[in-house]
Amino acid sequence: MSVDSETVGAQVDNPPTATAPPTANPALMGLICFLPSGITLGLWFVGYLHTAALPGGMIPILTFSAGLFLFLATAASLRAGDSVTAAIFGVFSAFWISFGVLLMALNNGWIVDAGTGGPLSTDQIGSIQSTYLLSFTLAFILLTLATLRLPLMFTVGFVLVDVTFVLAYLAVTAGNAALFPIAGITTFGFCLVFAYIMFDAFGQTLGGRPMAMGGPLVKS
Repeated sequence: MSVDSETVGAQVDNPPTATAPPTANPALMGLICFLPSGITLGLWFVGYLHTAALPGGMIPILTFSAGLFLFLATAASLRAGDSVTAAIFGVFSAFWISFGVLLMALNNGWIVDAGTGGPLSTDQIGSIQSTYLLSFTLAFILLTLATLRLPLMFTVGFVLVDVTFVLAYLAVTAGNAALFPIAGITTFGFCLVFAYIMFDAFGQTLGGRPMAMGGPLVKS
């Protein structure tokens, strides 16, 4: 059996093109792992999980479902060269992990009055909580303003996060518990928005068409 030399030469000159491996999308893991913690926070705000007697019930899901896996999504985004996604997941990871640690510290009396060595008073705990909430409120507002070039749906989600933190901050500083259920509603609101974004990300990864996201507020 003879082999055509021209065919052999063509195969040598034009070797088969290797298929590139699919590019991973860290947003899939980040968004789906974010939702259980967001829903838990909303349930806490509306009183399904008692805000005074059972705050520790949030710790496992906050620290591990959101905090840990958003940290992994942050690392994966950085490795993929996506700095914006890494920054978004990073600040949310920082919030969830630090919130879990704060709850553990307050529930177990790890933070004491440095002057007396005794347990913290209600006013001192309120001061810690309000400072914590104010810091992250400002950070999320800055994130919202810095990402106005993203599609509108992202901005809507971030604005609802901002409103939630403002309400929680006012509820703590003013001692107005009636604001917590409203914060719960806005929490469920941003969970719905991020769930919509998650469905779009999964759909496109699986070969579907992009869902409507709206044009960015800043286009230039």
